[in-house]
Amino acid sequence: MTERELFEMYRKDIYRTCYYMLRRAADAEDVCQEVFITVFRHDWRKVEFLKTWLIKIAMNHCINHLRKENRFIHKVNMWNRMVRFTGREEKLTEVIVEEKETVVEWRELMQQLPVKIRAAISLRYLNECSLSEIAAILDIPVGTVKSRINKGLKLMKSLIGTHVQERRGKDEASGEAKANDYSVVQR
Repeated sequence: MTERELFEMYRKDIYRTCYYMLRRAADAEDVCQEVFITVFRHDWRKVEFLKTWLIKIAMNHCINHLRKENRFIHKVNMWNRMVRFTGREEKLTEVIVEEKETVVEWRELMQQLPVKIRAAISLRYLNECSLSEIAAILDIPVGTVKSRINKGLKLMKSLIGTHVQERRGKDEASGEAKANDYSVVQR
């Protein structure tokens, strides 16, 4: 069976599954396409129960899509609450800048983790995978997943502590420089 034949044989079943999960045709089409992209990247010819496997992948994609959508809705609601609460756009701009800086700092700290630990941490906290899902994805025992996550959290805590101390040092140094500039101006 070719990829084209596989697509033609199961596309209606996968689309129907996606549509009933997501309730929007455009989203169902997008997720259906993602499902087949995922399938074609794997060795699907060796799968024994192909339809079941395809539907499982479709369900996982739908659930992930719904999670992303819920996070987006939550962020929009938070934004609306902030606008009502503050009533000032200037403060919102400051909050946005701080959040972007935090994201950049987080990425930099994540890059300092060893690759195996970074994979476990990102799957757990960024992709919200369960321990068993992470074990299956990384092809390691659940105990190893727990160990890597624990070690990763300890490393992140240490890295964050170091990062905070560095920022304080920079802030104090810039504060001293400003004080020196001010004293020069006053003379």
